[in-house]
Amino acid sequence: MSFLITKNYIFKDAVNFKVQNSLDLTEKILPFFQKYPIQGVKLLDYLYFVSAIEIIKNKRHLTQAGLDEIRKIK
Repeated sequence: MSFLITKNYIFKDAVNFKVQNSLDLTEKILPFFQKYPIQGVKLLDYLYFVSAIEIIKNKRHLTQAGLDEIRKIK
């Protein structure tokens, strides 16, 4: 796996988790959050993120229409 976990200096009970490999993102991180869903206000952000990942995974981001779709999600 290619990710980095560091201490968050702003919020004492939090850590920063940085994924450095798109394969880890689609095969490890997204399945984790499918198994353990986000609850609360961050769920909508996560669902937008998943939509953008699907566009990239299907290589639609290589077209102008795909990029426009990601911009709308943003």
